[in-house]
Amino acid sequence: MKEPPANSGKQRKKMPVGRPFQKGQSGNPSGLPKDIREVIALARSHTVTAITALAEIAGSPVSPESARVSAANALLDRAWGKAKETVEISGQDGAPLGLVVTVVRPSE
Repeated sequence: MKEPPANSGKQRKKMPVGRPFQKGQSGNPSGLPKDIREVIALARSHTVTAITALAEIAGSPVSPESARVSAANALLDRAWGKAKETVEISGQDGAPLGLVVTVVRPSE
């Protein structure tokens, strides 16, 4: 008996090298997928519950409810995105930071 070929004959299309879309054409013209929009809307509908849970736990002297805190934070992150982290870099005594760029070219 002859064995069937390992490959079904279908080959994957390779992604084009470089820019796969025409200039001015979006790779995602319809924006977020509908499923993602629904998840965000559902998470946002629980914002008040999540904030209430965090406030309740924060006010408690003993708080063994780490799972509730994690769940509330996860809901808030999905609904409103994670808080932006900013880092301020300054020189000595708050002076602006100086930047020196040295270009080294090999001798010909």
